[in-house]
Amino acid sequence: MVQEKIQKANQEALEKILNGQPVLIGIGTASEVVPGMTKKSIFHAGPPVTWKKMSGPLKGAVIGGLIYEGLAVNEAEAVALAESGEISFDPCHHHNAVGPMAGVMTASMPVWIIKNMTYGNEAYCTLNEGLGKVLRYGAYGEDVINRLKWMETVLAPVLKEALALSGPLDLKNMIAQVVMMGDEGHNRNKAGTSLLIRELAPHIIGTNFSNEAKIEVLKFIHSNDHFFLNLTMPACKATLEAAKDIPYCTIVYTMARNGTEFGIRVSGLGDRWFTAPAEIIDGLYFPGYSAADANPDIGDSTITETCGIGGFAMAAAPAIVQFVGGTPQDAINYSKLMYEITEAENNTYKIPVLNFKGTATGIDIQKVVETNILPIINTGIAHNKPGVGQVGAGLVRPPMKCFEDALEAFVLDLEEKGAI
Repeated sequence: MVQEKIQKANQEALEKILNGQPVLIGIGTASEVVPGMTKKSIFHAGPPVTWKKMSGPLKGAVIGGLIYEGLAVNEAEAVALAESGEISFDPCHHHNAVGPMAGVMTASMPVWIIKNMTYGNEAYCTLNEGLGKVLRYGAYGEDVINRLKWMETVLAPVLKEALALSGPLDLKNMIAQVVMMGDEGHNRNKAGTSLLIRELAPHIIGTNFSNEAKIEVLKFIHSNDHFFLNLTMPACKATLEAAKDIPYCTIVYTMARNGTEFGIRVSGLGDRWFTAPAEIIDGLYFPGYSAADANPDIGDSTITETCGIGGFAMAAAPAIVQFVGGTPQDAINYSKLMYEITEAENNTYKIPVLNFKGTATGIDIQKVVETNILPIINTGIAHNKPGVGQVGAGLVRPPMKCFEDALEAFVLDLEEKGAI
């Protein structure tokens, strides 16, 4: 009887995930559109964490965020302010938002606005800065702050006006296309960024900004293969958020990391986090760096795997192994293995090399614990010290304890309800 209720609840969650329709509807300022954002708020990736327990890259991004907002003029002032208790720290996930790597979002930052047209909920994400020494990897030098200011004052206004001319963009359709074109939606976004340029370029040209500004914007997007990542993430967030709070449901709707802990949330258990220490990533390092420099796993970008792309779609993007390590056959094997721990094949995101089989979608905590198979994640590697930036990329899995604790809590919840 209980298992029938679980099966029915999981099917309801899967229908909501598969029927979700994420659409890009605009760009706004975080303080104006993201619920709960204030001048002294800093939203971050992963489950809740205090300043004292923050990892190096997250602390670096917080420092940079405070300098960017004009709340501090240097590192020392920023650290003192962060320690003072005046700044409110909270996960992006608590505010319908997601952030890659450190995931820091502050009041003045421009954000993409994505709407799930099927269920009406929205999700938000900052714009992607590029690779290397960037805020999301914990860098906060003058060049980082200057780039963020340019994104706020030039990039976002140009794109906002271009979107007003183009109208809403169907992200679900675009993600389906990019998976067919060799992206997996997490660490390989060449096709996605290219399609976005193709969609927006005519409208960018049609804006009222100077030719110099238009050229800068097009060059910036063209030089940043990861630009589309900050659209796949909120598209997945908007999709999954519709499937939360379904009684008896064992489907995971959040996986996220803050550089200290990995956390998951399960539909039938609401907003409760289940956490364990984040793992070190097994990957390829930039010249001059090694595993000794690596920070543990960090970022909200695992929302892509939670939704059935990212590591779950690596078979569609065999070239990703040049960035994260392994072989093309490994990529195929990882995607195949994920069907063991999920509820369904995606009805939109399909893998050509697997005869157009839909990606594995809907992680079930029961199956993870029963099979002892953990979700596969491909991700960037941040330096473990503030201010350095990205040092590589690779593969990682969540701690099993997150899933074991979630399943134990789920059983206790059933007992309290008198269901078992």
